[in-house]
Amino acid sequence: MGAFHVGCKLENHVDRTRAVTIPRALVDTWSEYTWIPAKTLEKIGVNREKMDLVFLMANGQTVTRSVGFAILKVEKQFTIDEVVFAEPGDLTLLGARTLEGLSLVVDPRRKKLVAAGPLLAG
Repeated sequence: MGAFHVGCKLENHVDRTRAVTIPRALVDTWSEYTWIPAKTLEKIGVNREKMDLVFLMANGQTVTRSVGFAILKVEKQFTIDEVVFAEPGDLTLLGARTLEGLSLVVDPRRKKLVAAGPLLAG
């Protein structure tokens, strides 16, 4: 597929005036969660809601991180999702759950996000 980055905006889900722009997040459909630097999440007041979750990294290493809730926006699409408090050395990632919430999919040829189309219903 090839890697590419997108910009996004994060908002505190309780106080949406507390927001920050992330200029480059790696689109990673292999990652379930979106990973944002802990300092960035703390800056906008995102609380650590789930502690000590264990994640398996691409290199086979396991790490423990906290998770909170934030509103994520990419262009005109937005969703609320769980976000990982990334530590120094971790990548900033836009994960599969967030992409699904945004109703966006990867266009591998153009290396960009595009509308997923109609939502499936029962």
